[in-house]
Amino acid sequence: MLKELLNEKTVEVKVKAQDWKDAVKIGGELLEKDGKIEHRYIEAMVETVNKIGAYIVIAPGLAMPHARPECGAKEIGMSLITLENPVPFGNEEYDPVDLVILFCAVDNSSHIKLLAEFMELIEDEDFLSTARSADNKTSILNYIQNKQYS
Repeated sequence: MLKELLNEKTVEVKVKAQDWKDAVKIGGELLEKDGKIEHRYIEAMVETVNKIGAYIVIAPGLAMPHARPECGAKEIGMSLITLENPVPFGNEEYDPVDLVILFCAVDNSSHIKLLAEFMELIEDEDFLSTARSADNKTSILNYIQNKQYS
């Protein structure tokens, strides 16, 4: 599933983000342009962090912004951006963030396979190293395409 969702249109590297909100908006715009979300989903992702906190920072340097399906998700989607300069998201343990992987789902269950593949990917130190050092999206996309998911 990741192989279909993370592609030329949904991956960007060395993105210049002023702060965490900017990073979420940039990654969200990739999902919006790909037809996966309505614009209001981007606002919902930012608002969720404002209300609940930086729980979306799930590992050192890695954030996974998302919002509720009813906030404008049209279909399952994922985007990935690497940041030229890491930015704090407000999570003392795992800040600053340099890798932002956004996702959207239309219900509470159809994205389970996607999340399983996602977990395999972010537990892969070679992938994290490849993503963080990539000067272009080709190396990231090649890694994702060639990875075997269980």
